[in-house]
Amino acid sequence: MKYTLRISAYFLAVVIMVSLAIFIVNDYILTAIYLGIIVASVIFRREKADLLILVVGFFGTLIGESLFLSTGIETFTRTTLLGIMPLWLPFLWSYIFLAIKRVSWMLIKETP
Repeated sequence: MKYTLRISAYFLAVVIMVSLAIFIVNDYILTAIYLGIIVASVIFRREKADLLILVVGFFGTLIGESLFLSTGIETFTRTTLLGIMPLWLPFLWSYIFLAIKRVSWMLIKETP
């Protein structure tokens, strides 16, 4: 598979982003780091529909997490966004949406 390195890079970026949430307790700093990673990813390799996927990931997560939180399925101790969830969470999921889209397209292009 010729895209193994790129796919691994997306996976590693997500693992690092999730891991940072453990060590960086300031949600504003963590959000800024996530935004930096997202912006660098889009500038480094701009693909069709990237911005749309980021927006869908952000608002989809915001709505979905809000519904989960309102039912008590989930709870967060860090509540810097709307008093219900961490500010960085929708940004993390936005990047995950982008990574899934890019990896999916690589695999679709690879398939004969």
